[in-house]
Amino acid sequence: MTASLPVAIIGAGPIGLAAAAHLRARGLRPLVLEAGPRIAAAVRDWGHVRMFSPWRYNIDSAAAALLATRGWQAPDPELYPTGAELVARYLDPLAAALAGDIRTNARVTGIARRDLGRLQDGADRAAAPFVLHLAEDEAIEASAVIDASGTWSSPNPAGAHGLPALGEARHAARIAYGIPDVLGASRNSYAGRSTLVVGAGHSAMNAVLDLAELARQVPGTRILWAFRRPLGAVNFGGGARDGLAARGALGARAQARVDSGAVTALAPFLIDRIAEKDGALAITGRQGTQALTVQADRVIVATGFRPDLGFLREIRLLLDPAVEATPALAPLIDPNQHSCGTVRPHGEAELRQPEPGFYLAGMKSYGRAPTFLLATGHEQVRSIAAHLAGDTAAAQRVELVLPETGVCSLDRAPAATSCCTPVTPQGVCCAPKPELPANAPCCGAA
Repeated sequence: MTASLPVAIIGAGPIGLAAAAHLRARGLRPLVLEAGPRIAAAVRDWGHVRMFSPWRYNIDSAAAALLATRGWQAPDPELYPTGAELVARYLDPLAAALAGDIRTNARVTGIARRDLGRLQDGADRAAAPFVLHLAEDEAIEASAVIDASGTWSSPNPAGAHGLPALGEARHAARIAYGIPDVLGASRNSYAGRSTLVVGAGHSAMNAVLDLAELARQVPGTRILWAFRRPLGAVNFGGGARDGLAARGALGARAQARVDSGAVTALAPFLIDRIAEKDGALAITGRQGTQALTVQADRVIVATGFRPDLGFLREIRLLLDPAVEATPALAPLIDPNQHSCGTVRPHGEAELRQPEPGFYLAGMKSYGRAPTFLLATGHEQVRSIAAHLAGDTAAAQRVELVLPETGVCSLDRAPAATSCCTPVTPQGVCCAPKPELPANAPCCGAA
């Protein structure tokens, strides 16, 4: 019944386009549905950021083979592209090669089995085609679905509980999520002002380092960095031991800014409320049992992302209750279970859902875990395409070796909660006071 239908791919990012290339190579017909007006919308948003993985980890094999038939020249495999370079030199040419299989301005609003809701078993449920509703009041049928829509549009909030802080939505105009271009398009919003960065991952590190460079260029630019755990428990990465040298260097540089005092660390600092006071944002939270309010002109929230599962309500999904990845994948990537950032390659078997023919792939397959690499997603869709084409052996085969992170346990000695002097008129909580005992309450505590 479904043999003549395409395989629908949601999202025209790096993984969605790679999936289309693999399906084409297998003789299957892909149909890529992109919500935005152009491909790779998320990558364009962080186009100013240089990746910590070189080109050799960022180009999919089937995509490269397709591009080679059009005379494409691969970039130097050892160079590190920015997001903009990834789009210009790889994703845009790939989209051109797949042009007949891509629809832009095609936002998927719901997916189901034809005539079968989530509750209905039906003897032929697995044989029924998928029906995808689009925002344009259109329905499309597909033999299988690969949801590679990512998580970029669903950032985690600043609040301590997984919910937005009180007042966070009200002050959204002064809050950015992810990695704003503080040295370029958004420079005027941050130059000469104070900014609180929230988060401990690579996005937060990039934001902090860009702000540190802006502070070097523009006097009066000040940076606070809020962590949800004590500073001694913060994982800045594996440094020189990281198999991705740029990733190790990123963590080392960020840690050096904190150690030098160029960046003021608030650790731990759990945010409860964001309000306005004297023209600035007053961010109230807790350091241990003590309440603390700091002021900043702007806030950058880099606390990770979460999958949008709303349009999948009629699909039978089995997800880990904490990570929101498949139960087979979750233990490999759950930061509550291990601190390694390296995950062994995995494919169709680990991503399989109770709904045959439906897969989450790419960043979205990781749920709320932060350790995804493009090369991991390429391996995922290679395996899925092989399975859909009936090549079980290829689907089960591992064709990827990932670089080690160089860290599987914390390297920093435990540190006491940092303590700050009173907030200055410019909104900066000054450097920790070394003369105070470790258990001294923070100045400015309520």
